[in-house]
Amino acid sequence: MKRKRVFRTLVSLMVLTALAAILIVGVTRVRARLRNPPWKVTQVPEDEVICFTLYTVHDGILKLTAQLYELPPEADRTVRLQIKREGQWTQIAETEVSGRDWVALFRVEDWNATRDHEYRVAHGDSAFYSGLIRRDPVDKEEIVVAAFTGNSNADRGPRPDVIENVERQDPDLLFFSGDQVYDHHDHFAAWLLFGRQFGEITRNRPSVVIPDDHDVGNRNLWGEGGEPGPWGYKDPDYVRMVERAQTSHLPDPYDPTPIERGIGVYYTSLTWGRIGFAIIEDRKFKSQIDVLDRQALERQGVAFARPDHIEELPDPRMVDVPTATLLGDRQLTFLRDWTADWSGQDMKAVLSQAPFAAPAHVHGPARQRLAADLDTNGWPPRGRERALREMRKGFALHINGDQHLATVIHQGVDDWGDASFSFSAPSVVNHYRRWWKPLERERALPLPEGALEHAGEYTDGFGNKVTMVAYANPDLSRRGYDRWRAQAAGYGVIRFNKRTREITMACWPRGCRVPGADAGAGPACEQYPGWPVTISQEDNYGRQPVAYLPTLEISGAEDPVVQVVDESRGEIVYTLRINGTSYRPKVFETGSYTVRVGEGERAQVFRGVESVAPEVSATLSVVLD
Repeated sequence: MKRKRVFRTLVSLMVLTALAAILIVGVTRVRARLRNPPWKVTQVPEDEVICFTLYTVHDGILKLTAQLYELPPEADRTVRLQIKREGQWTQIAETEVSGRDWVALFRVEDWNATRDHEYRVAHGDSAFYSGLIRRDPVDKEEIVVAAFTGNSNADRGPRPDVIENVERQDPDLLFFSGDQVYDHHDHFAAWLLFGRQFGEITRNRPSVVIPDDHDVGNRNLWGEGGEPGPWGYKDPDYVRMVERAQTSHLPDPYDPTPIERGIGVYYTSLTWGRIGFAIIEDRKFKSQIDVLDRQALERQGVAFARPDHIEELPDPRMVDVPTATLLGDRQLTFLRDWTADWSGQDMKAVLSQAPFAAPAHVHGPARQRLAADLDTNGWPPRGRERALREMRKGFALHINGDQHLATVIHQGVDDWGDASFSFSAPSVVNHYRRWWKPLERERALPLPEGALEHAGEYTDGFGNKVTMVAYANPDLSRRGYDRWRAQAAGYGVIRFNKRTREITMACWPRGCRVPGADAGAGPACEQYPGWPVTISQEDNYGRQPVAYLPTLEISGAEDPVVQVVDESRGEIVYTLRINGTSYRPKVFETGSYTVRVGEGERAQVFRGVESVAPEVSATLSVVLD
């Protein structure tokens, strides 16, 4: 019996030892998988070290960023840019790849933008990455922009449905409005994944990429001009690394002066296909929320669910801090100059991270109702108003993202619809869902035929005037191939028709095929209800006139630029490239105005032009030699 007990004990020990070994091996593998999951690829064979490229061409300058995988210590750091001339590859630039973010930055001046150029980036003798630098499509009647946001790490897989559809729609410009990556402490690996997901479309067309809060390691961000604080940038070195990788290919900044702690800026302009784009930074100068006296507000009945979420707000004016900023003075100056400059432009658009409104009433897995969200650019309301007043002077559409909720909103400042339209693209991966579900409309005006249930005129949680035209709420009852539509995930397509001066905004779901795409890409797509939305260029300054200036009858030039200046204030009212040779300028106060027609030395300036009542007919002859 004793021997049997000893034997059983030995067997038990052997089994336990084996199980322990299996457990240790399993835990080791799990830890290794967590440290190096399948998506986290940072090193590859030497002939594959170039992951993807981003580029823009503006004002005769090509700027191109090549993103490389990590190189071994002994590898050459030289990266070359070549273009094909008469069938042969010719080197046009050479640079050194950096050692932390592994980016190679190229800048080529005197670029010929009148023709396509085949290019390739080369490293060593075996690594080549090729693509097409497109000619500036100045002669195209319609310029197409594809807009993306929210590339969440809830789905690490490839994006074949997006890529195939976008290739079919063949946009002239790509816009990634932020949250390209959600890995707050490992931008490099996540950025490489982004390149593997989207590189097939960025290699062959210009792209505007701007980082948002998740890209720079923040869950939410109030940048405060770089000042340290609980809600600002956490690690300036990390921010500089991210912005170097994501924005170095953009045109040179309007004013490159760094903000506090040596953090750079990238706000700038891009002209492509005769569409002028202002690229701005929503959060970099935005006031931190500690300008609010939270304890005093709570005593007055304001209830906070978390620092940025307000559940109860008796009066929106309670959180309106007059001195709080959104874009900051530097960017407002930039917008003022940009809206007045129409060189080589027929239409304009502002590209930024988020809409200037608070469009969500319900959010999150528990579908909590929200009174106001300080993370949105509906706050601070005075800062929002200052930005919109500048943007509308150029009749500019606002294209953005961030909110995990696709919307078309006609923004209002003093009245509903008196400023720009805003198109907020849906998230590529909508992991955190939001809904537009207002309890009641601010003004119960009749809705146009076919309007969505909750369309109409509202005030958001901060008292901002918003006219909701279209929205794409998640519908979690959908199943199967409709899962992307259930999440309200997808991307946007904006078409600028330079002949008609119309803008059409489309909102496409994922997991299906757009018209004309390969039949193997899934079921046929239908846009989200409420889309497409078509507006005219001049709808982006929808303010109702109280008077007009004499009708301008112009000879000697087609589609000239017209600028109207209020002489009593010395301020530009607006600037616009008109469509044709006849234009009746609207004004918003009676009085005396200066009108400038044309550009450069050919421009004609008329001072002391008096406004007339809408029913009065008057003309002003303009001859441009």
